[in-house]
Formats: sequence, C-alpha cells, structure tokens
Amino acid sequence: MVNPGSSQPVSAERRLQDLGIVLPNAPHPLGAYVEAVQTGSLLFLSGMLPVKDGKLQYVGRLGKELDESAGRDALRTATLNALSAAKAHVGSLDRVTRVVSVKVYMATHGDFYNQPIVADAASELLRDVFGEGKMSVRSVLGVTALPLGAPVMLEVTFEINN
Repeated sequence: MVNPGSSQPVSAERRLQDLGIVLPNAPHPLGAYVEAVQTGSLLFLSGMLPVKDGKLQYVGRLGKELDESAGRDALRTATLNALSAAKAHVGSLDRVTRVVSVKVYMATHGDFYNQPIVADAASELLRDVFGEGKMSVRSVLGVTALPLGAPVMLEVTFEINN
C-alpha cells in the first residue's frame, strides 16, 4: 500500500491508525520467561494469549465450550498483544521489515477441524497492519490444552531493521 501522492509505502503505525486500532498495554510474563528476544534482525515473541485488561478473554476449547467465532476473536486479541509486545521491544512497528513466521496453537475438542479459519484471524490482522508483501509462513496446531485454559496461543517471529 502506498500513500496517495507519494511513492512511500504506508507505515504499520499509520495502518493501525487508519484501521482504528489502539494497541493494548504490552503483556507481562505469566512465569519465568520474557515476552520478546531479539537476536540479530529477528525478534521472537513468546506465546501470546487472549488476555485483555489482565484477564483471559476466553477459557475453553474450540468445538466444546467455544465456537469458531470466539476462537477468531480470541486470536485477534492475542495478535494485538503480539503487536504490542513487539512495539514495546523495538519502539515502533515501522521497524518490522517482515512477518517471518506465525504459529497458532488451539485447544480443540472432538472433531473441530476449522483451525485454518480461526488462524486466519491472526494472519489477516498482520496482513492488514504490515501489508501483503510482508506475509509469513504459518503453522497451525490443535492441542488438548493451553496455559490457564486459553483456547488459543500465538507465536510470532518478526524481522526487524537495525
């Protein structure tokens, strides 16, 4: 995406404004780890949960207590937390040159097979913020349980300009 009347690409920070997105406060670790580690030009984020205002937004498994729509909403919240953690670590999301990898973990029950549709909530938000040209590879995994009973957890790796 390019600014009208300019050859400069629209910045991630500007896209957030245009989308009406206000990032939450950066999440804090819930255990003995850190939220982000940068090595060279890569920024690795810990597993982000759907925490809003210090509380888990949803508890349960997709296909039992929660449906696809709740899973997408929970994953959008986890993605906003990932963006917030990245911004807190590097100062500005405009320093992100690529979304390298997205890993989505979902606590599922029975024959819930819509993991890719739920995972698209994260991929679509990252695409909207950083642009089609910075899309990542993605893995989607269904698991029995996640920390604190969360339905989803998201790991993201960004490439950062130094």
